[in-house]
Amino acid sequence: MQEDKVRIKLSGVSRTLLTPLWERAQFSKEYSSLFNDLKAIEIVEKLDYDFPTSPQIPFLSHLSSLFAARAKQFDDKIKEYITEHPRASVVNVGAGLDTTFYRVDNGLIHWYDLDLPNVVTLRKQLIPETDRSTCIAKSFLDPTWCKYIRNAEEGTFMIAGGVLMYFQESHVKQFFSLIADNLAGGEIAFDAPVKKDNDFQVWLEQLTKEQREEISIAWGKALKGWWQRASQDRKNEMIAALKTPTKPRGTEWADFETWWEKLSSDGKEEALYAFRSLSHRKTRKWALEDANDLTRWDDRITVIDQFPLFKNIPRDPSLSIAIRKFMDFSDEYSTFSIFHTRL
Repeated sequence: MQEDKVRIKLSGVSRTLLTPLWERAQFSKEYSSLFNDLKAIEIVEKLDYDFPTSPQIPFLSHLSSLFAARAKQFDDKIKEYITEHPRASVVNVGAGLDTTFYRVDNGLIHWYDLDLPNVVTLRKQLIPETDRSTCIAKSFLDPTWCKYIRNAEEGTFMIAGGVLMYFQESHVKQFFSLIADNLAGGEIAFDAPVKKDNDFQVWLEQLTKEQREEISIAWGKALKGWWQRASQDRKNEMIAALKTPTKPRGTEWADFETWWEKLSSDGKEEALYAFRSLSHRKTRKWALEDANDLTRWDDRITVIDQFPLFKNIPRDPSLSIAIRKFMDFSDEYSTFSIFHTRL
């Protein structure tokens, strides 16, 4: 008899943990020779959630390649570290439903998944703790989580994927200070956008007309699911951000759909650009162009590495042309970068 699936009962920012899980699973199914996250596939199949029609971050393309690349870069950093420190403690900051442990485990490391209590409750239900993997139900800004880390003398490595950009710079500074105070000598790899806004319009201009129309259709479908769940204030903000000649007559989906269908292709692109820019301004609170800026926060911070998200990720022929162009574009404009520091 098939086990009952687990219903998702999360709200707000916590729901964003579903997107990377889903995208890693989808990329693994389609491109298993490039990246294979079997645990993510297993978890997705346990969940009662309409992933395809309920995107958590509207107006983003090629998310699967972005999340898979980030996971691969973190995997490589961890593997490099535990080669020298085989019994190290590894902390996954803002772990959500991340499955990195199952891809990098050497049989000796101690693993810690740090996240808010409601997320940890779901995580434990789907991914039970083991004798070497432990959940810590605390905010990463609460310094008491550091007391749970055992064997820190064997080395401490941390990853923070898709986390820090959602917090103000003052909070990120606080986080780095508490690591330096409590886990001196530890290292952390994290990702961050180079700037809070985006080069979406530049990206679109590099695509063919057919590709742009395909993206517009896909985003239009994604928008419906988002719009029907959005608050009234959020809808008002979205409409106010439009610079198109016309705007929806009301905030109901029927009003929006009627207006949308009358837009030209250029009009839809302009609307999506406005929506995406607003979304980034609302969600991205911190960006980092140069890792050396961190050293001005605290002289205990040492920069080890900084590189574009898709560096050394093969542009495999099995990937679509659009995805390969997205990878090249992202690295050329350093849309996202991976940072590695020691504290």
